[in-house]
Amino acid sequence: MNKQKRYQILSRLRDNNPNPTTELNFSNPFELLIAVLLSAQATDVGVNKATGPLFKVADNPADMLALGVDGVKNYIKTIGLFNTKAENVIKTCRILVENHGAEIPQDREALEALPGVGRKTANVVLNTAFGWPTIAVDTHIFRVSNRTKLAPGKNVNEVEQKLLKVVPAEFKVDVHHWLILHGRYTCIARKPRCGSCIIEDLCEFKDKVEI
Repeated sequence: MNKQKRYQILSRLRDNNPNPTTELNFSNPFELLIAVLLSAQATDVGVNKATGPLFKVADNPADMLALGVDGVKNYIKTIGLFNTKAENVIKTCRILVENHGAEIPQDREALEALPGVGRKTANVVLNTAFGWPTIAVDTHIFRVSNRTKLAPGKNVNEVEQKLLKVVPAEFKVDVHHWLILHGRYTCIARKPRCGSCIIEDLCEFKDKVEI
């Protein structure tokens, strides 16, 4: 895919959604971190149902830590892998309180040192909470990048590096959200909704599905 076509794709996605954001509910960087940590192998809808009541009683590391593992489990037991996630939440909160003054570090290495936090989660927090031009590649973004040929790669790391290389600076902060939403609602896994896609004529997917 050439530079001009990429620019057209990103311009259309921007025009269609000028101010994209995550579908996870949060009101501060800590809540975002916990929501993303809980979202592995879970839907945003499911996470939001659990974190609504949870964040009402604990919207900061100290209050969350005071709940303890069992306390957190009571709020997130509807989410997959809740036992492990509850333990990671408490371990993370302890580190935040003891090592970071109960603040979320704006530092990739420090974020990735938190239990249950990998590169993708760190990218989401840095991008969505702090406006960094990071690109968190999940299954949706991986699929859209490869299917459209916007930024093909054999694994998520390859796609991330390709996107960072080919996406112009003016789009970098928001491209994560545009691609994830496009993959979630239009360029879906089993049967992409090509007929209603705003970038269909620019997409280089060979097996387009008309609806």
